[in-house]
Amino acid sequence: MTWNLDARVRSAMISDSLDVLGVRNNAMSVNVKALRPHMRAVGLAATVHFVPDSQYDQKDPYGDGIDFLDTLKPGEVAVVATGGEALSAFWGELFSAAAKGRGGTGVVADGPLRDTEQIVGLDFPAFGYGTRPLDYKGRMRIKAMRTTVICGGVEVNPGDGVIADADGIVVVPSQHLAKVTELANARAATEKSVLKDLLAGKSVREVWNAYGVL
Repeated sequence: MTWNLDARVRSAMISDSLDVLGVRNNAMSVNVKALRPHMRAVGLAATVHFVPDSQYDQKDPYGDGIDFLDTLKPGEVAVVATGGEALSAFWGELFSAAAKGRGGTGVVADGPLRDTEQIVGLDFPAFGYGTRPLDYKGRMRIKAMRTTVICGGVEVNPGDGVIADADGIVVVPSQHLAKVTELANARAATEKSVLKDLLAGKSVREVWNAYGVL
């Protein structure tokens, strides 16, 4: 399943649509930012939860990470929940390549990224809490995959909608996806007319009365 969202829809439009439904606090922390301003990721959440741990399997130190990557489906966004830890990076070039190769549409992490220029070179949308060169091996481990997590201060469940762009990251609970999609797609279509009228010099009040959108 993929999220059929109009390409003109931005995170702010999704947030406004959630407001209409009374869901008012589903934007992640301002600390979680795009590697580059032009990046945009839209998809359904595939969650993974990291916790601090100095122990690891010497023969297969990335076993759980490999297993997670191999579950990714087309149209999914990897949501990496770390509790805001900055002990290591949690995502880099090769993870991005694997995710992109499997049809993943981006990654959102409330911890650091690494190999950032290489991720940009792959044209893979990545959002994180800063950058750090340290590997997670021997510093953090995966506690759970595809379970409910808290990422950037927001609850994320597998299959929730995630939209991430220069304005931030918004999570849409799966039960609201259909209605939010309808509202946001309609707003995107209307804003084109609103913008045109404002640029033409019409009064803000006139435009508001005509469209009810600002």
